[in-house]
Amino acid sequence: MQQLKSDHQQADTTPSRGYTTRAVQRWSQSASGWSSEDLLDNLAEEQPVALVYNGISHAVMMATPDHLDEFALGFSISEGLIHSPSEIYDIDVTRQCQGWSVNIEISSQRMMELKQRRRNLAGRTGCGLCGTESLEQAIRPLASVDAAPLPSPDTIEQALSEMTAHQSLKKMTGASHAAVWADLTGQPLAIREDVGRHNALDKLIGYLVTEKTDLKQGFLLISSRASYEMVQKTASAGISNLVAISAPTALAVEQAVQSGINLIAFARNQRFILYTQNNTTF
Repeated sequence: MQQLKSDHQQADTTPSRGYTTRAVQRWSQSASGWSSEDLLDNLAEEQPVALVYNGISHAVMMATPDHLDEFALGFSISEGLIHSPSEIYDIDVTRQCQGWSVNIEISSQRMMELKQRRRNLAGRTGCGLCGTESLEQAIRPLASVDAAPLPSPDTIEQALSEMTAHQSLKKMTGASHAAVWADLTGQPLAIREDVGRHNALDKLIGYLVTEKTDLKQGFLLISSRASYEMVQKTASAGISNLVAISAPTALAVEQAVQSGINLIAFARNQRFILYTQNNTTF
């Protein structure tokens, strides 16, 4: 069995487990009344991460501080800030007093375009539009993805059955989302977790790009709903198959149709709904 890429290692020299521990009191009621016990609870870390392009701060996202180099690469691709990974020359992650600074050096051409967009995101968990200045910026036109085989029902069920076991941060804290890359047998090959579902996906996209993964030979499985942002990021990365355990939105379905993504949602309890399908079959 191939080793799953899910370890919570930090991008720079300071390791991060993705969670911290705090002393708490747990209260519960029984037949004799309410009682408490002292224990230690694991809390998912949520820290500000500044994405700085060529010395100019572009986005501050609240994120779990691990795999920040992959996060920066995935964010740059999924937000359309670069056209190719080769346009990033360097990524440097440094610890700041209140969070993390990820300094990304990109080509001069992409930097000129970035300045023209005049975006300055101030991210919150689950927020993908903070700082967008116009309606045109909110919904970007998407390129079409390559056709790829749909994951079979058995394949989807296999990936779902193994997903929870590999969500180490969720098991520790109960407060994280996950994005999983599985092959066409349903075997999860890589997973990234974060307090924000967009961040988890960006981290995974960064990993897939770094590893030069063949995106026709697998599918993306997310632990959240399929919002338009998740479809947008999936299309920007060139991924053809998106499986979500919760509902899609109408705009997400519309964008999946436009980009040619196979969109499957409500994947749980041995059932799913196929919302969009390109010319491939199970």
